[in-house]
Amino acid sequence: MAQRSIETSGPAETESLGGELAGGLREGDLVLVRGELGSGKTTLVRGAARALGVTDPVTSPTFSIGHRYRGRDLAVSHLDLYRLAGLEREEPALLADYLGPGRIAFVEWPEDAAADLDGARLRVTLSHRGGDRRRIEVDELEADDREESRR
Repeated sequence: MAQRSIETSGPAETESLGGELAGGLREGDLVLVRGELGSGKTTLVRGAARALGVTDPVTSPTFSIGHRYRGRDLAVSHLDLYRLAGLEREEPALLADYLGPGRIAFVEWPEDAAADLDGARLRVTLSHRGGDRRRIEVDELEADDREESRR
């Protein structure tokens, strides 16, 4: 598993990093985005979505589970599972419209849905470093490591 750690000094740099990460993604990829409240998860996803051709406003889907956006060549899904304690009690197809072929998906707060999020390409973890600074750890998961991404 390849790993790198980046420190950003503000939202613009965090968004720019999201755009950089998007450049390495392809159809069907899943990106797990972890971090405490206010750490910049949606800001990072916004940068990635912009790089993928999304022109609509990219906002946190906290109260709606997910948003789907039209990108240049594919759909971009942005899910926020913060309010779910797990997917065991949810409809089995809850995530079906957001994941898989024809789209790239970003999932905030993936921890409690681990069993349903196999095969992630990247695991991104954001943490506060004081003020607007953030430490962002990017783990590129290889095929063998993708099973581990559920943890």
